[in-house]
Amino acid sequence: MGRWRPPAEKSTALITRAGHERLKAELDELWRVKRPEVVKALAAAAAEGDRSENAEYTYRKKQLGEIDRRVRYLSKRVPALRVVDEAPADPAAVFFGATVEVEDVDSGDTRRYRIVGPDETDAKAGWISIDSPLARAMLKKRLDDEFEAELPGGARRFAIVDVGYPV
Repeated sequence: MGRWRPPAEKSTALITRAGHERLKAELDELWRVKRPEVVKALAAAAAEGDRSENAEYTYRKKQLGEIDRRVRYLSKRVPALRVVDEAPADPAAVFFGATVEVEDVDSGDTRRYRIVGPDETDAKAGWISIDSPLARAMLKKRLDDEFEAELPGGARRFAIVDVGYPV
């Protein structure tokens, strides 16, 4: 039995339409394509004989476990998500789905972020979770508003430079 871990924090069950489609496609790919391939390879490895010293068998069992774990997660998560695909009533304020350009008040650096659900974050693309400290701090702010966010490196002050919503 593994060591005990406290339950994870509940994440927000919001997602964009594109993110929802990606998760459904991943679930379908895992269930219909990858899992049958791994099961077939596992059966072939099991037929080779002694399983205790069969590296291929051990590898395929672990691979199947990882696929099943992800399928279980997605099977529970996808139906629980709420797709948000329309702009808010007040498009001048920062809400879920917004693309926001912020300026660091101290350094003058500007960065562009898109506020998305926790299941579709992508640091390289600048997509941050609505549950992140920066996104929480900028919610409901408007153009030229300043706000403070408690980040892992300490508190930082930002100003909203631009707010937009993808069409």
